[in-house]
Amino acid sequence: MPRTCFFCGKGVDFGHSISHANNVGPRRWNPNLQTVKAMVDGKAKRIDVCTRCIRSGKVQKAK
Repeated sequence: MPRTCFFCGKGVDFGHSISHANNVGPRRWNPNLQTVKAMVDGKAKRIDVCTRCIRSGKVQKAK
């Protein structure tokens, strides 16, 4: 399963870790995804959403 937000599509970002000696290696930044039970098309469903979408109110949590 891809590590992306259900609503905004935010996903993994890639880059380099650079040491003080300027050694370069690959690294990745993972989004802060939370699994929540939310209403999707009128049904309760478990989805992965980023914390920004949860805070902004895009997610209507199911009871």
